Amino acid sequence: MAETLRILLVSDTHLGFDDPPTPRVERRRRGPDFLRNFELALAPALRGEVDAVVHGGDLFYRSHIPAALVERAFKPIAQVAAAGVPVFIVPGNHERSHIPYPLFAVHRGVFIFDRPRTFTVAGVAWSGFPFARDVRARFRDLLQAIGHCRTGAAVRLLCIHHAVEGAKVGTPEFVFTNGPDVIRGRDLPAGFAAVLSGHIHRGQRLWRGLDGSPLPAPVFYPGSVERTSFVERCETKGYLILKIRSGDDGGRVDGFEFFPLPARPMFRIAVDGLGELRQRLAALPPDAVVRVETMAQLTTALLREVAPPSMNIDLAGFMRGRTAARER
Repeated sequence: MAETLRILLVSDTHLGFDDPPTPRVERRRRGPDFLRNFELALAPALRGEVDAVVHGGDLFYRSHIPAALVERAFKPIAQVAAAGVPVFIVPGNHERSHIPYPLFAVHRGVFIFDRPRTFTVAGVAWSGFPFARDVRARFRDLLQAIGHCRTGAAVRLLCIHHAVEGAKVGTPEFVFTNGPDVIRGRDLPAGFAAVLSGHIHRGQRLWRGLDGSPLPAPVFYPGSVERTSFVERCETKGYLILKIRSGDDGGRVDGFEFFPLPARPMFRIAVDGLGELRQRLAALPPDAVVRVETMAQLTTALLREVAPPSMNIDLAGFMRGRTAARER
């Protein structure tokens, strides 16, 4: 193994989001935005700039997905693996802790944490487990099951899809402190160079616990590759490349860099009627994702007629609920 390991960490790609196989309404779909950013994030691996790729979970937007979507998602992953860069995937909560395994298992360079386990590849111990409900109570048992203590690798990494105490999300900001699906900072094990995680859509690094004491291992979240909801409208999206130096204690982080991706701009606007709506839309970027709050008798279909075809637009609140079912 090289003295310094370069890891590309990407997560929460939510492939298939707003990308139905047989859409009922002709409009711009956001699905291609997610796939494009996923491919952009994997580009450094195809250029030989990293030694491994970790996907931190929620590769897909739900558990049951069309076969064509599985094939589209697997294509860039297979290209990376074929280039000699191993890919490690953590099944997330959107996939209900399960990846469509037969297709992904055909390439020996793709490794799925389909259960608590440790893969030893090129002298590195990659440990992890799929998303687990009630992880706070089960975390120590899951760590015991991965078997990381039985390897003498010079670099040990923990790959998960979970919220750790201190992680922050949303606008306004919310901090995870406790709860059955939140891992305590003090429960993180020593002997790992880093914890590589998905699930939190805001890119961030956790070095200290809620009490200010250093965590046994730093936690890295790359965040999602695109904005999935309006609470993320102020967040920069991207991926991480970490440098891990080997050592007798499981290694250590020797540097990292966050690389932004081209996320679509998001706006919430309040209007009194169609005339004001036209004016407000004209002032927004043509590729914006827009949510409209209004008491006027407007429908989502009418909004789409007024908006540029490159824009995604819908209604907020109870008005949205009236038209959503028939306008998908």
